[in-house]
Amino acid sequence: MNEAIKMLEPKAIWNNFAKLNAVPRPSKKEERVIKFMQDFGKKLNLETLTDQTGNVIIKKPATKGFENRKTVVLQSHLDMVHQKNNDTVFNFDTQGIEMHVDGDWVRAKGTTLGADNGLGVATIMAILEAKDIEHPAIEALFTIDEETGMTGAKYLDNAILEGEILLNLDTEEDDEIGIGCAGGVDLTASKKYTQEETPSKSIAYQITVNGLNGGHSGMDIIKGLGNANKIMNRILFLGHSQFGMRIHSIHGGGLRNAIPRESKSVVVIDHVNENAFIKAANELAETIQQEYKSLEPNLKFSFEATKLPEMLMNLNVQETFLKAIEAAHNGVYRMSPSVDGLVETSNNIAKINVENGEIEILCLTRSSVESTKVSLAQSLTSVFELADFSVELSGDYPGWEPNPNSEILQVLDRIYQEQNNEKANIAACHAGLECGILGSHYPNMDMVSFGPTIRGAHSPDERASISSTQKFWELTKEVLKQIPTK
Repeated sequence: MNEAIKMLEPKAIWNNFAKLNAVPRPSKKEERVIKFMQDFGKKLNLETLTDQTGNVIIKKPATKGFENRKTVVLQSHLDMVHQKNNDTVFNFDTQGIEMHVDGDWVRAKGTTLGADNGLGVATIMAILEAKDIEHPAIEALFTIDEETGMTGAKYLDNAILEGEILLNLDTEEDDEIGIGCAGGVDLTASKKYTQEETPSKSIAYQITVNGLNGGHSGMDIIKGLGNANKIMNRILFLGHSQFGMRIHSIHGGGLRNAIPRESKSVVVIDHVNENAFIKAANELAETIQQEYKSLEPNLKFSFEATKLPEMLMNLNVQETFLKAIEAAHNGVYRMSPSVDGLVETSNNIAKINVENGEIEILCLTRSSVESTKVSLAQSLTSVFELADFSVELSGDYPGWEPNPNSEILQVLDRIYQEQNNEKANIAACHAGLECGILGSHYPNMDMVSFGPTIRGAHSPDERASISSTQKFWELTKEVLKQIPTK
């Protein structure tokens, strides 16, 4: 299956992408891909370094005649988001991604593809091994753990790079040049609770919400897509407030940077209220499907009888928990007043886990304005603390402030227009790129971000455009030829 991918044009990129995707590379488990990249650099007889965090740096001298050009840092991250469809049997820790061609798109079989940011990595690999591409001195920076905390960028050695220009290859629209991005902070609300024995004459049901699109919690948050955790809470809130329903367990969502697609809960209802609850729950489910019919046509609900559990969540805790989820903001919080169409601040209620006397709620709050990020994080903290949760903020990272006077931006913009007979979209994005953090280590480094078109990142619908990758390759090669002199 993956052999066909290697034959796509440009072969230099797709061949390396196939090799990369054969290596399991989940965030925080990058040992194998770090070794893969170290071996790649050493095989090319290029200086290959690894800092104390695990970032890999491969240095390639300038080609003849380009020694007086500024050194360029080519940067992408090694890890990928691991998400799969509920009915897909796949082990991300041991299996390579299974890919196939679908028209102009490369897709994976029921899982994320890893084009984010694997195509950037593969492009840098192609440049490092090329013998016919003109370029200045290159420092290839492959960071780790971008998707779950950006720890690679955060703890990058401050003295390991000498480059004056950084090209981040992690943008997902081929007509866009990125010059800014949002910062973010992880919020974790947790609580332990006492359990109560399940009352006699009770009936248990497993409730499932699935079929949602999911997607990138930064780039896709503006679409107003369904969040499985918030939708599940509407069903549970109905059952609790009108029919005395009790919660045994909830498992919804996964990674913080992915909009949750699925949620499952096991609940208990007194047999007297069973029929009324199921009827009302199905009516609410139909209402929600109507609300989302244009955005989430595949949204599904199921209510299936299941084995009666022995223990349930304490009733008082259940009430405050459901009210906290109902009150906690999810989605776009504020649009940018100065950049048309840009989400300034948002929150993703990414994961809810309830079982065995413990509740854990994971959120990712993003903003391109630090003060608004802090304000929304404080608002969420207040909601959960009022419900007697412990709240921890972690993984805080800065945004990347746009520099419209960037020298490398002018170069990239001009070349794009020459190659495509149209202007590029110069924009900031609501995703969390590493440029802001890298800029804190190297404040004088001139930065831009660009890449091929990728759709559905962070979801099993992730796909990469073949024709766009060719367009991106031609742009990248020409930009390297026109890097300014020192």
